[in-house]
Amino acid sequence: MRLTKTLNTLRSWDRSRWQSAGLMLLTGIFVASLIPALQSAHTLALAPALVHSPGFSRKALDLGAFRWQSITVEKGQTVSEIFEHMGLSGKTLQQVMASPAARDSFRRIRDGDILEFEINGYDQLRAMRFDRSDLEQVNLTLENGVVREQITVRPLENRLMVASGEITSSLYADAKRAGLDGNVVNQIANVFKYDIDFVDDLRDGDRFQVVYEQSFLEGNPYRQGHIRAASFVNRGKEYTAFRYNHNGREEYFDASGRPLKKVLMRIPIEFARLSSTFGMRKHPVLGRMRAHKGVDYAARTGTPIMAAGDGRIEFAGWKSGYGKTIIINHGQGRSTLYGHMSAFGKYKRGQSVAQGSIIGRVGSTGLATGPHLHYEFRVNGQQVNPLKVTMPKPEPLRGAALAAFRRATAPAVAMMEQSAATELR
Repeated sequence: MRLTKTLNTLRSWDRSRWQSAGLMLLTGIFVASLIPALQSAHTLALAPALVHSPGFSRKALDLGAFRWQSITVEKGQTVSEIFEHMGLSGKTLQQVMASPAARDSFRRIRDGDILEFEINGYDQLRAMRFDRSDLEQVNLTLENGVVREQITVRPLENRLMVASGEITSSLYADAKRAGLDGNVVNQIANVFKYDIDFVDDLRDGDRFQVVYEQSFLEGNPYRQGHIRAASFVNRGKEYTAFRYNHNGREEYFDASGRPLKKVLMRIPIEFARLSSTFGMRKHPVLGRMRAHKGVDYAARTGTPIMAAGDGRIEFAGWKSGYGKTIIINHGQGRSTLYGHMSAFGKYKRGQSVAQGSIIGRVGSTGLATGPHLHYEFRVNGQQVNPLKVTMPKPEPLRGAALAAFRRATAPAVAMMEQSAATELR
């Protein structure tokens, strides 16, 4: 009966009564939702007092929960500015910087680095972390004013990779096209420098194959390392190289077990252009025909010049038209001369020098029209053409040493053979 009466009453309402009732309903809903928010704000205002009250539990407040936040270091931004940006106090910064480990880590921070902070609602720092290198992450924890540092090292995965290519323009460009970086390209040039002049001897159609170390970081290629094996076909002749630890030293040997390192280098400068050959020519300064008793390599002033072999500095000083000159005595009647230097290295007359050591820098001192190295190869005091003279070869591995070499290099040989077979298909 009461329900019927209520329905009859609702049917008799006009439009204005319905609008008033709807407005009252919405107001009630809004007030009901506002009360919890007001209670939360009241709780936040009382939070400092509640923290010290009996029976307080951090789980009751979101303020007590730690959360990670990150910031990207901008150019010129200081550590104090970073802490201020994160809402951390100067006292917290002092505590962190009081740790020698933390100070050292902060010195390594650079523009673009990402710093992560674990902070609670009271702007209290619990921990922070950042990368100080690709492989190392610094983790700092702050507890009772004491900072502790832990370094996490990301593991690298190392694999052997094979790359091959054909010379169409230059060693650098074609090796890069094959996926090799500058480090490996330089190794190729150094490994075969005793037999191949990579400036003058290269021809279109020459081919190379390389087995090299490749490291991976979190599944992505990270860095290319040592060449483990390589072959280079230059003008139809194949040269091979295998990295092998012999008597505690890493060296390169050819397929027969003979060291690639010759007693004397044919070219004591890297990536220079052969600008004048051995023989008669018109002197560029004197303007008359005379014998050119060496070879010239044009290069930028300051380019390093290496000792062609082990020996003793016989002369270091100014030598007439040669300008600043060094002569090295290699024994057994062999010596080399390096002229027109702009500067000398650290070696003085009478000192011993090892093959490959930097003895000076390219220049244009003396009778020279531009920066270049004048290089002479002498046998019993007589100049001979360094590009044609037969360089003395070191003794090859024999017996048990040769057998050990073949076992150690077998995996690299197999990889090269498999790669070559795949290319032929």
